Amino acid sequence: MPLRPPRPSVAVLVSVLLAAGCTTVGRSADQAGAGRELSAAELRAAAVADGDLGPGYTVTVMTPGHGETGSGGGREFSDTPACQPLLDVVTPAVAAGGGSASPGPGRPYAETDLSVARAADPRGGVYGGLLGYRAGRAAQLLAELEKLFGPCASFASTAPPPPAEKGKRGVRTRHRLGRDDTPTHGGADTVTGFTLTNESGTVTLSQRAVLARVGPVLAVFTTVGVGAGPAAAPDERIVRQQVAKLRAAQTKR
Repeated sequence: MPLRPPRPSVAVLVSVLLAAGCTTVGRSADQAGAGRELSAAELRAAAVADGDLGPGYTVTVMTPGHGETGSGGGREFSDTPACQPLLDVVTPAVAAGGGSASPGPGRPYAETDLSVARAADPRGGVYGGLLGYRAGRAAQLLAELEKLFGPCASFASTAPPPPAEKGKRGVRTRHRLGRDDTPTHGGADTVTGFTLTNESGTVTLSQRAVLARVGPVLAVFTTVGVGAGPAAAPDERIVRQQVAKLRAAQTKR
């Protein structure tokens, strides 16, 4: 989908995040504990809060699929059939209520979106999403998507125009992916990092992302850069604290 300025919907965040699957480090799925599945309410409660990060951080938890630019649009189509799963997997499967008992094969059964601002770095906002999957699916999903990195290192897609512009031609976007070395954060089973650029407009946009799998949950963190200013790596404190909070929630009985 077109890479826009920051938007905390996982429909945008995970589309680029899961497309990468390129730099994976940490414990394997066999070595790490499976982790307990969290309910939609537990997943929301496990999102980092201001107090978890310390002075200067402000966390906003949002309704999945909604952000500064409104709810997501219609289905987007890749020009390369092999890359279509990268777009399909990101369509929010849960309603605004935040969860579904039967979301469909391979879809997250629960989702929580959040944004984190830091007073000392007004431009360094981090957008995130916590996606709960049924046992084994999160690791399987990452393994499947890793196989697409080669053929999808560069691909184009077409998205329908916004509802207000119905009748106009779809929006074309060219995507490019680049690998990022990403440190392992204690408690995560695997960590993946990449940068996606959108070179379709007059100004290059970039989105840098980190995905940490904690048991059956995928935690997504992204930042956005415009023009000559590349996207910065997501704040490691946010990633580390979120991973720790998810792990604690999964081991709590």
